Amino acid sequence: MKIIDLNEEQVEDIESRLNSFDENHIACKMNGCVRIGVEDEGKLIAGLDACITAFKILYVSTVFVDEEYRRKGVGAWMIREMEKRAAVMGVNTIRLDTFNWQGKEFYEALNYQCVGHYDHAEDGYSEYFFLKRIN
Repeated sequence: MKIIDLNEEQVEDIESRLNSFDENHIACKMNGCVRIGVEDEGKLIAGLDACITAFKILYVSTVFVDEEYRRKGVGAWMIREMEKRAAVMGVNTIRLDTFNWQGKEFYEALNYQCVGHYDHAEDGYSEYFFLKRIN
């Protein structure tokens, strides 16, 4: 045996084998994404990207609002719209993560529950993990 570097084909093979294994344990199989943005006078000023994973969970990978539009309700508007769309899709849990300089207080204000975090003092950051149950 030896450790090797994987090429793209090998990565796809391993991911496919993991997916096959997981299928024996995942009762709720769903697909779908919520990808929304906000425009102001034709300019994209905010966006959100989230996709359904296993067990009716929507994972939010990206939320961004241009600096001049922050603290004006744009982000909350997008999150509420995402939650509405997720509910229609049958999602029951939303999960996301954020760094200490990003949106910890924002998500707390929107009733997301911090279910874990860690501090990495050496590199100067903390990361927080949030959940919100819907439906």
